Amino acid sequence: MSSSAPATPSAGIYVVAAHPNWRESRVNRRLFEAAQASPVADVCDLYARYADYDIDIPAEQARLAKATLVVLLHPLQWYSMPALLKLWLDEVLAYGWAYGPGPAALQGKDLWLVTSTGGPETSYHPQGYNRYFFDAFLPPYEQTAALCGMRFLPPLVLHGAHRAPEPDIDEHAAVFADRLRKYPDWPELEDMPSCETCVVPGADRPSIPESAA
Repeated sequence: MSSSAPATPSAGIYVVAAHPNWRESRVNRRLFEAAQASPVADVCDLYARYADYDIDIPAEQARLAKATLVVLLHPLQWYSMPALLKLWLDEVLAYGWAYGPGPAALQGKDLWLVTSTGGPETSYHPQGYNRYFFDAFLPPYEQTAALCGMRFLPPLVLHGAHRAPEPDIDEHAAVFADRLRKYPDWPELEDMPSCETCVVPGADRPSIPESAA
C-alpha cells in the first residue's frame, strides 16, 4: 500500500501506521485508508517505508517535530504493538531528544493510540481469557507519553476485529476520519491538562564511552 501523504499537513498530524500484513487486516486497513484520504494527516506505512528495519531516525524526528498530534495506528499483538513500531519508538524517541536533557522535542504534543483487538471486549475482564480489563495494557503507552511531556489522549479501540460486522467497521472508520478532521477541536480535550515532562536524573542514563559502545 502506498505511504504517500501531504508533505506539510495543515493540522500537524503524523499517523504512524504499523501492520505486518495489510491484506489480512479488516479494521486497521480501513483506518489506514481513511488517514491517507485525510488532507490534514501525514501518514507513514511503517512496514512499507522500513521493510529492512533500517529506520531513518533524523527523518522521523523531523516529521515528529512538525506534528502536534502523533497517532499510533496498529492492531494489538501479544498485548502490545507490532515489532517494527517498538523498534521505531526505541530508536526515534531518543534520550536527549525526546526525553532527558535537551530540548524535549515532543513537549506539549498529543499522543493518540488507535488500535484493535482480535478478542471481544468481554474477553478483557477478570473472568475473561485475557484476565484484565483493557486499560491494564495501556500504561506503557501512557508512560511513553508522560516521559516525553506529551498528553495521552483517550484511545480509540475496536474490539473483536475478526468478527466485527462491516457496518460497525464503517462507523469506526468514519469516527476516526472525523476525529482527524476536527482535531484539536475535541470536546474532551478542553478539560485535559497538558503533561509536564518527567525529569530523568542524568545518573540514570550515563554516557556510554565510545570504547564501550
